[in-house]
Order: sequence, then C-alpha cells, then structure tokens
Amino acid sequence: MKNFITRAITGILFVALLVGCTLYSPLTFGILFALIAALSVQEFANLMNQSGKVNINKTITALGGAYLFLALMSFCMQQSVGARVFLPYLALLLYLMITELYLKKENPIGNWACSMLSQLYVALPFALLNVLAFHNTATDSVSYNPILPLSIFVFIWLSDTGAYLIGSLIGKHRLFERISPKKSWEGSLGGALLAIAAAFVLAHFFHFLHTWQWAGLAAVVVLFGTWGDLTESQMKRQLGIKDSGNILPGHGGMLDRFDSALMAIPAAVVYLYALTAF
Repeated sequence: MKNFITRAITGILFVALLVGCTLYSPLTFGILFALIAALSVQEFANLMNQSGKVNINKTITALGGAYLFLALMSFCMQQSVGARVFLPYLALLLYLMITELYLKKENPIGNWACSMLSQLYVALPFALLNVLAFHNTATDSVSYNPILPLSIFVFIWLSDTGAYLIGSLIGKHRLFERISPKKSWEGSLGGALLAIAAAFVLAHFFHFLHTWQWAGLAAVVVLFGTWGDLTESQMKRQLGIKDSGNILPGHGGMLDRFDSALMAIPAAVVYLYALTAF
C-alpha cells in the first residue's frame, strides 16, 4: 500500500509538471525537456559504465543531450544563428571520439559506440519534440503548438494504462515472453484501442489534423512505443537490472518513464512528414 501511494503521488506530480510546463510556454517546455534529456543521457551512461565493459564520459554526453535539444529548438524557432547552432554539438561529438585516442581505456570501440548511442537513442528523440512543437505559419512566422508533442505522451500513458488493466483482466497470450513476460496481446490491443479512442476526442477539439490523421498518429505511437518499451526491457535484461534508476520514487528512472517515447517520437515525426508528402 505504501509503494502504491508513493507511485501515485510521484505519477501525479510527474504528469502535472510535464503537462504544465508544456502548456505554459515554449520557455518552460524547453527548460523541462532539456533537463529531462540531460538526466536521461546521464542515466544511460551510468548503466553502460556499471556494466563494467565500457567507460564513457557521463558529464559530456549529458551536456550533449541538453545542448542538442536546445540547439534544435533554436533552429525550429528560426533564430538568426541558423544551422550554425549545431557546430558546438558537432565539436562535442568529435571530442568524444578524439579523446579515446589519448585516454588509453580498455575498450575504446565500446566507449565510442555507447557514447554515440547515448545521443542517437536517447538525446535525439527528445530533441525531435521541437519538430512537433514548432511550425511555420502562412506569414513565415513560427507558432508554438504544445498539443502535438503532448499528445504523444497522452497516447503512451493511455496505452500503458489500458494494457495494464486489460492485460490483468483477460491477458493470456504473451506478446514477447523472451523479453517481457508480463505483456500480453490482449493488453496491448486494449491499450491501442484506448489510445485511438483518445485520438477521436482530440480530433473533436483540435482541428489541425483530420480525424483519421489523429487516429493514425495514435496507432503509430502505440506501435513504436511498444517497441521502445521492449527495447529498454531487453537492455535491462542484458544488464541484469530491474530499474534504470531511482530518480522517480516508485517509478524507477528516467529511461523507465520515457522508454516508449524514445521510439514513438521519431516515428511520429516521420508519420507527420509523410502526411505532407501525399
């Protein structure tokens, strides 16, 4: 009961902070997700270092995650600096590569690979939230649309909730038993239906996407979110750990909370750009 209360309080505060900062202003949105990106990358680096097989720079990779988010935010907002804002980030990547030549660590290839993976797997998806949040208008100005990035998390939360409830009630057929023994096909389908139902509600209030486009976005987020969840589960299983961290009492670490989003966000960006191509 105590653990349930802890989880409930943490979950409510977490959702309130994410929703509130996203809706309030672009500034609070940027600060929150730059911090989340940095903490998530640092957590990933901690996990890799604890494996004993690699030793990567936690501070530099975490700063890289935060900077990539802010740089892409500046670019999407069409600040005068333009693409030059990415030059320090490229310099940081070069630094991570070159320093391995001099540090004489035991596994430089593993260090290179995990350092770059921290940016590709963790930092880049968070940065791509800016592509969802900022849009060009007919007058060549940029508008901030908090609903689109927020909808990704709403679909993920509802899918997870539906999957848990339906799976607990009628779940019999394992979805991916080798990696996640508790997930069921019944739960996954129930969660998907709940997320798609929410898409119809969003379509009623927000008309910048058609109803079928909202429904398609929900389906894409649920599908790739499930793969994202399984990817992190596979990583934790290989490392022999239960949670990626303990920063969120009762919920584990940042990667535990955002594992689904790490694949759902890039997939949502691809889906929405594909809509404009047809």
